[in-house]
Amino acid sequence: MWETVAPFREAIDAIKEAGGGASRLCYQCGLCDAVCPWNRVSTFSMRSIVRQSTFGLAEVESEDIWRCTTCAKCPQRCPRGVETVEVGIALRRIASGAGIVPAPVRIVGASLAAEGNPLGEERKKRSDWATGLPVNAFTEQTEILYFPCCYLSYDPRLQKVAAATAAILNKAGVDFGILESTGCCGESIRKTGHEGLFKRLARDNIVAFVENGVKKVLVSSPHCYHAIKNEYSEFKVNFEVVHISQYLFQLINEGRLEPARAYGKKVAYHDPCYLGRHNGIYDEPREVLGKIPGLELVEMADAREDSLCCGGGGGRIWMDTPRGERLSGLRLEQAIESGADVLATACPYCITNFEDSRLALPDSEAIEIKDITEIILEVI
Repeated sequence: MWETVAPFREAIDAIKEAGGGASRLCYQCGLCDAVCPWNRVSTFSMRSIVRQSTFGLAEVESEDIWRCTTCAKCPQRCPRGVETVEVGIALRRIASGAGIVPAPVRIVGASLAAEGNPLGEERKKRSDWATGLPVNAFTEQTEILYFPCCYLSYDPRLQKVAAATAAILNKAGVDFGILESTGCCGESIRKTGHEGLFKRLARDNIVAFVENGVKKVLVSSPHCYHAIKNEYSEFKVNFEVVHISQYLFQLINEGRLEPARAYGKKVAYHDPCYLGRHNGIYDEPREVLGKIPGLELVEMADAREDSLCCGGGGGRIWMDTPRGERLSGLRLEQAIESGADVLATACPYCITNFEDSRLALPDSEAIEIKDITEIILEVI
């Protein structure tokens, strides 16, 4: 029995203004729910959220609007072209404007506003990861700006990825440098609905880039890649942006980097959502790993366009998720089932979540978690 519902016009207009107008195209086929990774570990209905938005009845106080990881699996499969991710973000913008946000997001927002990073660290320590390493400050004559994300700058585990990247670039003779005056790219806080804070962070980085003559930006995080390449253009700027997986592929093909030592392990590569589905980069990371002597590349279930989200996008990296509902745990199971010795990826959020879930395994040594740069550094 269908229930007759009167549309709430004022709320519909607010959702439309916030970017969620595409909800009107939905004809409730439910395919979004069928492909949503959350429904492998819990119960979540994007279809219901979109339906409620169509009538202006979505509850911005509901915890459900904060579940979406913006993995882009559902819009990829939607037969009507509904931008389901944008509908969810629109509701978060309304909630944020009303001051209705989860406590972790509120804390992160305060840290970003004060120190330019989500980890509560001091802004002046952003470049400390490079202390003692042959890493120069960027000048106008430098060819490439290396832009490590906040996690590579401050997190002890991920600082190893930044150091590995710098070592590889030096080995290949790349003219690169870093800037102390940059901060968070702002991508993830934008997905929580904090549009004003995103714009402030983006403008600060853009000013730093322009003032220092930056033309080409090398990033390690797919989230930085997405923001600088696809979202900073809203500010009428255009920087050449390259993800490290793409650049490694280029360096190897040009003969500037040569994997020489055998690796001798089975490696499963995980496609990060913001590198794969959001930006179509699937082949270069696999090509890089395929150039390593002795490395056997194996595929997991749910690879490439169907890759299983780690659970960290859309601001979820800052949220508390019950251990039994962590998508990263399910992904580790898939990696182990593939026979891999190493689960490799190219995203700091994925590494953070995988490392956390690895510690919960009955045998935490059953599989290693590596960034592709860490593997390359071992063989050059």
